[in-house]
Parts: sequence; structure tokens; C-alpha cells
Amino acid sequence: MPTFKVPNMTCGHCAGAVTKAVQTLDAGARVEIDLKSQTISVESSAEAARIVAAIERAGYPVATA
Repeated sequence: MPTFKVPNMTCGHCAGAVTKAVQTLDAGARVEIDLKSQTISVESSAEAARIVAAIERAGYPVATA
């Protein structure tokens, strides 16, 4: 399950936006968010690069955790 650091993700609204961005690519994706560490773990059939691109299009920069 790839994990990504999303430094600007600080609240429930952010978490929802990031989850929605990932699930736009793969509706069945399992997304686990830890706001305290600002990380997101994703179980999905989508490639990691596509997941990162979707999150960044939603306005959140991503770094590999």
C-alpha cells in the first residue's frame, strides 16, 4: 500500500478532497488518512503516479513518504 506525504492536508475537509481525488480514479480505492502525520495510504488498482497527479490536481502537493 503506497504511502504519500501531503504536507498541506490539515483538516477533515482536506482529507475529504484528497480521498475524492483518489476515488475519482478508482471508485473502489481504499484510502487511509492520518492528519497528524499528514500522510495518505492508498490501496488501489491505479498507478502511484496517477494517484499523485490526481491529488496534486485537487490542490495538494505530494511527496513520497
